[in-house]
Amino acid sequence: MNRFNGDMMPLLEGIHTLDAWMEKESRLRERWLQLLGEPPRPVDYKPNAAADSGGFRVISEHDEEDHTRLKIVYHSPEGDPIHAYLLLPHEKPAEGGYPAVLALHPTTENGKDDVCLSSGRENRRYGLELVQRGFAVLAPDSITFGDRVYAGEEPFQTAPFYQQHPAWTAVGKMLSDHITAVDVLSSLPQVNSHRIGVIGHSLGGYNGWFLAGVDERIKAVVSSCGFTMFRGDPEPNRWGLREWFSHIPSITDSLSNGSLPFEWHEIAALAAPVPMFMWCGMRDPIFPNWREIASGLGELDGLYDFLGASSAFECWFGHEGHDFPPDIRQRAYAFLEKKLAA
Repeated sequence: MNRFNGDMMPLLEGIHTLDAWMEKESRLRERWLQLLGEPPRPVDYKPNAAADSGGFRVISEHDEEDHTRLKIVYHSPEGDPIHAYLLLPHEKPAEGGYPAVLALHPTTENGKDDVCLSSGRENRRYGLELVQRGFAVLAPDSITFGDRVYAGEEPFQTAPFYQQHPAWTAVGKMLSDHITAVDVLSSLPQVNSHRIGVIGHSLGGYNGWFLAGVDERIKAVVSSCGFTMFRGDPEPNRWGLREWFSHIPSITDSLSNGSLPFEWHEIAALAAPVPMFMWCGMRDPIFPNWREIASGLGELDGLYDFLGASSAFECWFGHEGHDFPPDIRQRAYAFLEKKLAA
């Protein structure tokens, strides 16, 4: 257990061999998956075979200047429909198929529209920009966003989810849904299933490294303003039980007890040594504790070095707010192109 606001426990304290790290990683993973709760049916947070993805149904198709946009729907393991955009470049793929990216949206009632349509907000249209660079892109709505707002509810309201699944968590559900998205993406004949990455801002940013920590098909991660630490966070219960989007309700009790079952750099460490690009704004009003964030990312940097993958980890800080500015996006896209190269 971690003492809230106490000293951060180094990732590699007492770790001198790869076997020792793998044992610690296994313990961290087990603890993390337990915290995600109990789904209505067994979920091991592992990919399904492509043939088991169930396929998808095309709702609409639009030809843009440089790509085709399909609005599709497929189903989660629990049977609920997942609405998504599938963007495919007009240019023919290289041998083996397009490199592909799962584009996870930030907190916005528009969900996938924000990252895939020209009407999306400035500095959020990373799905659209990536298909223009030759990537196949799948951008699903997460629960309570876009086309997945519960009937009769406002966006971001997870109360109906917890009424249906009181022993599970919204984070566990999102993670399960993202794995299903990778099932769909990797089953496409146009896609190189060995060259799949994930990108996201804020909510989509931390969901990206959550996913990379459990799904080995993810070969690169870009997270914009999606990493934080409990230490120094003025609103740590953002992760617990709230009147709106409640990520992991049990965290509220942990905070009240003054101890936590993990710190966020420990969960991000589950993705190592997958190539990871982290961007953090030092004037971010959502995650303002940039000094503690820098300490956590420093621990991750040390882990990547220990694993012989120092070139696979990049983190950038700048005097920006909760945003994904153009120059950082260009660095992020170049990172994906390099790490997902054939």
